Amino acid sequence: MRHDLPLTAVIGAGISGLTSGKMLADYGVPYTCFESSDRVGGNWAFGNPNGHSSAYRSLHIDTSKHQLSFRDFPMPAEYPDFPHHTQIKKYLDDYTDAFGLRGNIEFGNGVTHARRLDSGGWELATERGETRRFDLLVVANGHHWDPRLPEFPGEFSGVQMHSHHYIDPRTPMDFAGKRILVVGLGNSAADIAVELSSKALETTVTISTRSSAWIVPKYFAGKPADKYYHTSPYIPFSWQRKFTQIMQPLSAGRPEDYGLPTPNHKFFEAHPTQSVELPLRLGSGDVTAKGNIDRLDGNTVHFADGTSGDFDVIIYATGYNITFPFFDPDFISAPGNRIDLYKRIFYPGIDDVVFAGFAQSTPTLFPFVECQARVIAAYAIGRYRPPAEADMHRIIAEDQEYYTGHMLQTARHTQQLDHYLYEHDIRTKELPAGAERAARQGAPQWAGVGTEILQEA
Repeated sequence: MRHDLPLTAVIGAGISGLTSGKMLADYGVPYTCFESSDRVGGNWAFGNPNGHSSAYRSLHIDTSKHQLSFRDFPMPAEYPDFPHHTQIKKYLDDYTDAFGLRGNIEFGNGVTHARRLDSGGWELATERGETRRFDLLVVANGHHWDPRLPEFPGEFSGVQMHSHHYIDPRTPMDFAGKRILVVGLGNSAADIAVELSSKALETTVTISTRSSAWIVPKYFAGKPADKYYHTSPYIPFSWQRKFTQIMQPLSAGRPEDYGLPTPNHKFFEAHPTQSVELPLRLGSGDVTAKGNIDRLDGNTVHFADGTSGDFDVIIYATGYNITFPFFDPDFISAPGNRIDLYKRIFYPGIDDVVFAGFAQSTPTLFPFVECQARVIAAYAIGRYRPPAEADMHRIIAEDQEYYTGHMLQTARHTQQLDHYLYEHDIRTKELPAGAERAARQGAPQWAGVGTEILQEA
C-alpha cells in the first residue's frame, strides 16, 4: 500500500546525516539514522572508532566560524575565529541535542548492504544482523574517509602512509629525526608539513606537488579573510574569477615567492590552500618544495626536475575516494570520483534515493548540506519534485560545466562548486520550480514497504 510520508533511512550521522535528519524531523517525516560509530560527527569526531575521521590532533578548521555556522544554529560567540576540531565536535553534539536528534540514531549499527526492491523501496542489512525496509534512502556516508593513494613507478623501502592516518609527531610513529616527504599541497599537506618541520623535532621535510597551489591567507586586514568572500549571482562567474586572479598576487603573492613550483593553473582553477605558516616555513628553509615524483628507488625519490633525495617516510596527502560500500559496485558507484547527481542530490532514474554532502563546496560544506537538507525534506513531503530524467541529465552536464569547466580536470575537482551560487539557485529557482512540478504532477508515491525489523540476528 502506498502512502504520503516515506519511512526514511539516513546512512551516517556526520554533518550531512545530522542536517538531513533535523530537516526531516521538522517536516514530520519518520526516519532512522544508521551510524556505524558510537558517536556523531563523522569526519569531525577525532579518533572515531569506525576509522572515518581524518582529523589530526592539532587540526583547526580552515574556514572561519563566520562562514561555517548552520543558519539555524550559530556557533558560540566565544569560539575563536578558527575553532579546533574538539570545538567543532562539541558544536555538532550541541546541534544534535538541541534538536533532539539523538533518539533517531542507531549507534553501532551501520548499513552493510542496501538493495533496491523491484517495486521500489529499500531493504537494508545492518551490522546487528537485522534486515530493515524503508521507502526512501538518504545517503550521507561522507567522502573523506577512504584514502586515495597515487601510483608511482618503482618501490619505496621506507614507511609509506596516507595523511588520513597521521595523528601527531609521535603517532602512528615517532617522526623525530626522520627525513620526511609530504606528497600533496592541500590544507592537510600544508598543516602536516608545518607541524613536522619544527626544528625541535630535528627533521628534514620536503613537500612534493604535481600542480602546485595558490596559498591564501587566513586573515586579511585583521579579519578572517573568508569574511570578504561572497560570490554574487548577478555578476558573471567568469568576471568574478578574473577579479580574484588579479587581486591574489597583490594580497598574498605568487607561489614562486615562497619557493613553490609555478602552478599549472590560474587562481581558482583549482582548490586553493589556506595556510599562514607554510609560506614562513618555506621562506625559512624549514620546508623544501619539489615538483612531482618521477619514480621511487629504495629510500631514494627521483623528482620530475631531475633531482633526487633520500627519505625515511612518505606521507601521501592525496585526497579521498568517493565510496559507497553498501551498494553493489555495478549499481551505484563513483568511478574516477565522479557521480552525476541532479543538484548534487538526485540520482536520475532512481526516485527513492537522495544524496547529501557530496560536494567540494567553497567556502565550506556546513551551510551547503543545510541547503540540501531543505530540498530533501521538501521532496519527502511532496512539496518538491525534480524534473524529468532527460532534463536532469542535461542540467547535470550544464551545472558541471558551470562549476568545474574552468577547473583542473582531476579527481579532486569533480565535485567542486561555489556554495553561494548553489544556494541562490536552489532558493530562488529550483525550490519554486520543484514546487510547481509537484503541484502539477502530484506528490511522489512511496512504495509503502517501510516496516520495522523484518529479521533479527
